[in-house]
Amino acid sequence: MQFGLYGTNGHVTVGAPEIAQAVLEARGPLPEGRQDKQYEFGLDIMLAAEKAGFDIILFAERHLGPDLTSWVVAGAIGSRLERMRSMVAVHPGLWHPALIAKLSMSLDRICKGGMAINLVTGANEAEFQMFGGTALMDQADKRYIRATEFTNFIKNAWIHDKFSMPGEFFPTENFELRLRPRHQAPPEMFTAANSAGGRKMVAETGDWWFLPYDRNITTTAEMLRELEKSIADMTQRMNAIGRKVRFAFNPFVGFGDTMESALEASVGRIIAHEQNPDTAKIQRSMLPATLGGCMGRPDDIRQQISRFRDMGIELLLFKMTAGTADVCRIGTEIIAPFRKGST
Repeated sequence: MQFGLYGTNGHVTVGAPEIAQAVLEARGPLPEGRQDKQYEFGLDIMLAAEKAGFDIILFAERHLGPDLTSWVVAGAIGSRLERMRSMVAVHPGLWHPALIAKLSMSLDRICKGGMAINLVTGANEAEFQMFGGTALMDQADKRYIRATEFTNFIKNAWIHDKFSMPGEFFPTENFELRLRPRHQAPPEMFTAANSAGGRKMVAETGDWWFLPYDRNITTTAEMLRELEKSIADMTQRMNAIGRKVRFAFNPFVGFGDTMESALEASVGRIIAHEQNPDTAKIQRSMLPATLGGCMGRPDDIRQQISRFRDMGIELLLFKMTAGTADVCRIGTEIIAPFRKGST
């Protein structure tokens, strides 16, 4: 079992006063000699995460916001790590794959642990248009055709001296990339697509799939059944074409005597940094992720992780309230004992 976490930024990090400060400071100059808090805090978190036994960081991307861009942060932080991989979110509707091929190999070769790509087909049309692209939200079939071409282009660029490829979106002739992956095996592609077209794309081109779930479910048992159905569906798809796709999941992790007390503590830390907090709304938005069963006592969380492993899930990318103490506690009470007990 591998364990991951999100890099810190304004739209995915919760419960951290450092990020709240960074968002407030984003539109003005910084004090002389000081770096942006998203970077300073993120570096502290990721150095702690590596010591705690985490394996991979996801640097999520939001262009229309106060977040530092993920490629810059991934390079700055990933180059400081000895073992963890740096996964960067990429939107096909905003980038040409030739540029991403170059960026990814540059990042891969300066990160000792290597890199990975999180392919995000896109859901924010306003953001895409503002930054020069299109999300194709009203053309789902074309969106996944584009994403498939995008992935195939990059994978070919990583392994071939030159290649040509027909296509509707990214045709190319004799493309050449004069960089190779730092490891014998090229980087991996992760995605979270859920529609029929998205699942087809994952089966044909993906290496990892973040398992989807219905946000209307209300119990952990329902969540587990949803995950089992998704695993069975993707297994049938990949077996039909002779490919291997590995499974990942994004539960929220938090400690308490019960799931309810763990949720209450997590929500309390989040609303402490909200200007006008809506506690009920925050609880509702967190509920689906908490139903993954990784909330409560450490031994209960480890037992749930064993269930995930037995289902075929090989990576848990944790959502959490962010702090070095949280990361260290997960390492001490979850990752180390789980790995010791599963060997």
